[in-house]
Amino acid sequence: MNIYLNGEARLVPDHCTAAQLVEELGLAGKRIAMEVNREIIPRSSYVEHILQPEDNIEIVHAIGGG
Repeated sequence: MNIYLNGEARLVPDHCTAAQLVEELGLAGKRIAMEVNREIIPRSSYVEHILQPEDNIEIVHAIGGG
């Protein structure tokens, strides 16, 4: 199915979860935030959040500073 990841079209398997997308992108274990259709998805929900066709997903890396 087609989704939009950070503004670019991307094909992912049907019934792909947020957790699977994070794994596929090589971001597992990294400090990231995910927004799906302008709604923040808590990391604790990644495993159960099933992506839908045409979802608009934004993933940002958390960068610490001081």
